[in-house]
Amino acid sequence: MNPGGRWLLAGAALSATASIIHLACIVLGAKWFRFFGAPEPLVAAYEQGDMQLVWMTIGIAIILAIWAAFAASGAGLLPRLPLLRTGLVAISAIYLARGAILLPALVRAPYPGSTFDIWSSAIVLGFGLVYAYGTWAAWSSLRETRQAH
Repeated sequence: MNPGGRWLLAGAALSATASIIHLACIVLGAKWFRFFGAPEPLVAAYEQGDMQLVWMTIGIAIILAIWAAFAASGAGLLPRLPLLRTGLVAISAIYLARGAILLPALVRAPYPGSTFDIWSSAIVLGFGLVYAYGTWAAWSSLRETRQAH
């Protein structure tokens, strides 16, 4: 396994778990959507039979599953995916940017957002750090190899 492989494997597990949790919300309903921070107007619409929240959640779950596949590929568990290094950098940046929402909460008291904002931002910031460190540590082993034709 490459030097960042364990970190990328952890990133894959984190993203896969997040994907599964999103799908579980669809199966387990409004209580789970609320617990995991879905906006109340969307949950209320979902309770009235509107499928917008379900489709959004499926989309997020698919993205998270793709991100898990990129991390697993970077760790060497899956075959090399196209644009692997670019993808891992982009995924790291997105997680870190989403996690950065935590910064105003740390600077400004009382924070006008919810407790969920703080916890979810801290969790996602952790995901980003795992991806970023794993990508950095594995960088040289992630470069494309050219095949002779």
